[in-house]
Amino acid sequence: MKVGVWQSNYIPWKGYFDYINDVDIFCFYDEVQYTKNDWRNRNRLLDNNGLFWVTIPIKSSFVNYKISEVKIENSKILDKHFKSIQQCYSKSPYKSQVLDLLSPIYSQKWDYLSKLNQILIKTISEYIGITTKFVNSQDYILPPTRLERLINLNVQLKATTYLSGLNAKNYIRGNEHLFEKNQIKLEWKNYGPYLEYPRPTLLYDDQVSIIDLLMNIPQNKLLNYITSQNG
Repeated sequence: MKVGVWQSNYIPWKGYFDYINDVDIFCFYDEVQYTKNDWRNRNRLLDNNGLFWVTIPIKSSFVNYKISEVKIENSKILDKHFKSIQQCYSKSPYKSQVLDLLSPIYSQKWDYLSKLNQILIKTISEYIGITTKFVNSQDYILPPTRLERLINLNVQLKATTYLSGLNAKNYIRGNEHLFEKNQIKLEWKNYGPYLEYPRPTLLYDDQVSIIDLLMNIPQNKLLNYITSQNG
């Protein structure tokens, strides 16, 4: 049983979905502190002029709260984001399918950032053809310290392998034996290289929201483009 654990991000890049696809169980890890100016509430789209940010404003009083507790300042911003997506990808070949997919989500009123992120990630994953099981860290016992919390979560999920993102090396390095002690194999996720795909313009960037890929590749080919080509 390979397990992945990651905070929910706003319309994340294809590497996020590559990671989800690589594990049997993906756990939303939103019971940790929200980080300001991070990928939790923003991402980038690509238009004829290059990359630009779409950001969900967060109530300032929630910056020191858990991700799951953070409230959106004004959910009407999502109308603007949806219009930006429409305009940005007006010439993309699969815009109708993707807009139909996203419209029911963007037309709702969302109070909590985490709930919005999670439903977007689940919906997009299903559209891509990812069959990974999703769970939420709030449904499990979480000890106070970061590493203990992560290992305990893997134990509760009956993990035999934990796939870690590279950012976690800072606090896992030197403590690999704690995973071995719990009979959990530790693996590190490598991202890319990814197949480049055609776009209506000559501009291309790998570090962009998954929306860009969805708009330009047929649904039945998407898995090929979110899978690392290095194996």
